[in-house]
Amino acid sequence: MSFSTLYSDILPQISRINPIIYGKTRNYMDGEVTRLSPYLARGVLSTRGIALSLLSLGFQPSEMEVLLKELAWRDYYQLVWKNKLDLNQDLRFPQQGVQHRALPEAVLKAQTGIESIDRGIQELYATGYMHNHLRMYVAMLTCNVGGSHWLTPARWMYYHLFDADWASNALSWQWVAGSFSSKKYYANQENINRFTYSRQRSTFLDMDYDSLEQATVPPILQNTLFPELKIELPASTKPVINPDLPIYLYHFYNLDPNWGHELKANRILLLEPDFFTQFPISQQSMSFFLKLAQNIPNMQIVVDSFDQFEARFAPTLIHFKEHPSTLHYRGIRHERDWLFPEITGYFPSFFKFWKAAEKHIGSLVNAV
Repeated sequence: MSFSTLYSDILPQISRINPIIYGKTRNYMDGEVTRLSPYLARGVLSTRGIALSLLSLGFQPSEMEVLLKELAWRDYYQLVWKNKLDLNQDLRFPQQGVQHRALPEAVLKAQTGIESIDRGIQELYATGYMHNHLRMYVAMLTCNVGGSHWLTPARWMYYHLFDADWASNALSWQWVAGSFSSKKYYANQENINRFTYSRQRSTFLDMDYDSLEQATVPPILQNTLFPELKIELPASTKPVINPDLPIYLYHFYNLDPNWGHELKANRILLLEPDFFTQFPISQQSMSFFLKLAQNIPNMQIVVDSFDQFEARFAPTLIHFKEHPSTLHYRGIRHERDWLFPEITGYFPSFFKFWKAAEKHIGSLVNAV
């Protein structure tokens, strides 16, 4: 599997989505998933843009409900990050059953003995992608069966994902581990076999759910370690700034080729070392990210803090898109293209968020 980094290849993929089939098959390994998450995470596409495109093709909201909810989950997690700021701690409840804060070595090496999970981890390393249902299985195995606190494993997965999004990733791990949900998520071998078309038997997950929830950590998951997550930033350029033009500042979560594209501007991709130290990504993920940035003409790469960058070019007006990772930016802030821009604030559960969102589906349809 590969992901194109050419915008001319990415945009037509939206029209090839069939939200009806998606809704029926997305949980299966061969299901009709969109594979657009890397472009959503990097801000090349938006949740609202995808929804409006499909509505314009004639799909009704009722036919798109499952897909709309999945798009809404992404925005919901972003709102949680925007309002709570620190996602590196148990958000709603202390995670129960924590035995350590590392990662099982068998998970890191894709040697858990659960064939579908091991293949999924190998695919993650090779392609930067993992099916969403497999992500839940890996998190369940690591935290709820293996006894890991969710934070280190979540950082490990984020490191390798092309769709690295700390809100979606961290809060999904917390949801599985029971620190952002009312109960832990479990899947036994029968469930894994069903959705991955495997036929394994007699594994440490091959039991009923009551037994699985009471089981001790299996020997294969007892050896733990902290993964080494190195980050290598590209060489910084000395930007050529036209002081008569504004600066459009891009970042890890905004590579929107259409943002102010009709205007003449200095276009700068700012890579802050402190940000990538806190949220490291693999060299493969970095390469994918930088190739996506090439869709924006005349982009210049600067490795520096915002404060230092601003100090050097303070007379020039800076524009940026809002995001929880850019709260320290100063200048003209542009709102993101939210699926439901009418909804703001913190919701303790997706259920409550979606109840609010349903009231605005009509306005989404009217926007087509």
